[in-house]
Amino acid sequence: MKSARGIGTIVLAGLAILALPAIAGGGSGTPPAEIQAKDYDPARFGSSLRVTNRWFPLRPGTQLVFRGTTEEGKEKIPHRVVFTVTDLVKTIDGVRSVVLWDRDYSSGELVEAEIAFFAQDDRGNVWQLGEYPEEYEDGEIVASPLWVHGLQGARAGLTMRAVVKKGTPSYSLGWVPAVGFNDRARILRTGSKTCVPLRCYTSVLVTDEYNRDEPGKHQLKYYAPGVGNVRVGWAGKNEESKETLVLVAIRRLGADELARARAAALRLEASAYERKNVYGETEPMQRR
Repeated sequence: MKSARGIGTIVLAGLAILALPAIAGGGSGTPPAEIQAKDYDPARFGSSLRVTNRWFPLRPGTQLVFRGTTEEGKEKIPHRVVFTVTDLVKTIDGVRSVVLWDRDYSSGELVEAEIAFFAQDDRGNVWQLGEYPEEYEDGEIVASPLWVHGLQGARAGLTMRAVVKKGTPSYSLGWVPAVGFNDRARILRTGSKTCVPLRCYTSVLVTDEYNRDEPGKHQLKYYAPGVGNVRVGWAGKNEESKETLVLVAIRRLGADELARARAAALRLEASAYERKNVYGETEPMQRR
């Protein structure tokens, strides 16, 4: 599953979830007080499709390409993620959300595709309201651990704060008891510099994403102002996949390319409806 611990969904590290126990500390799926008290409010999304947060901008027609590796035992596996902002809209809990279409390749083979939904509130915070991923083996769907805010106890997650400052409290990336997802993030560094194949960036924000139930596993994300996620790294003695990704290309899609991306995202949604899961309780995506 490309959870919030991935690139963004980046934006999106692969975390395959087939059948997981109930979230620790959550009892029968009841969020802890810190989740219940968070400031998500559907009434505060007056211009939700204008995702202009400097650390996580989402302009329709933008495509980011990442390359890197993951580890399986002692073997390093080539990894590529293609992240596309479509011109589609998904309404969830009354909030109009931008639709992202992501593809994840391992050794050149498509192993996951997903649509994910993001919206910016009136304060400039960016929230994720859900995602529908499909994980593949030999071209066949083997898992689709979807979640949508408000269904099966799922709660929207805070993807990026409007104001970032080291030392502020950690925040929930989403509460999804149905698939065992309860990751959090904290601001690790500000004002950093990082170089990727595309270019070097300054004034970089670094976040640390983790799960309290899995100590010693951390994913680090590097955000450049005006661009978004430009690097993914890892930390912790118990981290297994040791995923690394770096930004290698930023593209502005032409009308024909954007139309193909839109069609692909709509095919994923059609598949979600065909699988007769809770996705059927959501409104269909619409073009802007």
